[in-house]
Amino acid sequence: MKLNNKGQTLVEYVLIISFITVVAIALVKMFGGYLKDSMTKVGCQITGKDYVEGKKIGEAYCEGDEDKLFGDLN
Repeated sequence: MKLNNKGQTLVEYVLIISFITVVAIALVKMFGGYLKDSMTKVGCQITGKDYVEGKKIGEAYCEGDEDKLFGDLN
């Protein structure tokens, strides 16, 4: 008698993909501010503006773009 293992394999793949998704979301939550600051720095260099560091991680901006920020700088 031969057993059908296709359902078991599918469940294993779903568990692996779920685990990878949870890890990816956790990494973005932990390092999201650093990624945002890095992208802002590159954007400032491309547009020729000065990079201004924020008080907290993820609050950096290009000089002259203060009016385009979503949060307070206080």
